[in-house]
Amino acid sequence: MRQYQIAVIVGSLRRDSFNRKLADAIVKLAPPEFSFKQLSVGHLPLYNQDDDGSPSDSVKRLKAEITVSQGLLFVTPEYNRSIPGVLKNALDHASRPYGQNAWAGKPAGVLGISIGVIGTAMAQQHLRNILAYLDVPTLGQPEAFIQAKEGLFDEAGNIGSDSKEFLQNWMNQYAAWVKKHVV
Repeated sequence: MRQYQIAVIVGSLRRDSFNRKLADAIVKLAPPEFSFKQLSVGHLPLYNQDDDGSPSDSVKRLKAEITVSQGLLFVTPEYNRSIPGVLKNALDHASRPYGQNAWAGKPAGVLGISIGVIGTAMAQQHLRNILAYLDVPTLGQPEAFIQAKEGLFDEAGNIGSDSKEFLQNWMNQYAAWVKKHVV
């Protein structure tokens, strides 16, 4: 059976991040041939084109981890109706210098969780626009705009019973998307 290594990029640095909790929980719904690795993006320097010729070790590591992955899973909060700066910084670093885009061709899924009723709808749309430019085929349906509320997670940090069917379907569609795009 083919194995699929998925790079998980969480757009939040907060220790008790809802989005990190969602990332940890949703990967448990994946088929057994999928494995997931959360990539560290908080320690990257701010992107500066002057550094393209000599990227930091953290940038080299990020690009290498993306390169060996067969797919991408973005789990992002919404800050001021868009994506967090730390996520944009990671996207910029791994797509540069021009012609050396580590993201290109990697199938992706986009999720997010917020206390607001529309979840992270605006951030996800902005992220999808960026990913389209970066040549990242992104799962379009189903979308998952998740509100952080009681019962979303169970006592063990897994997806709770009220949301499990919906998020299991999302994961099933995501797994099929990755398999469709990985040759």
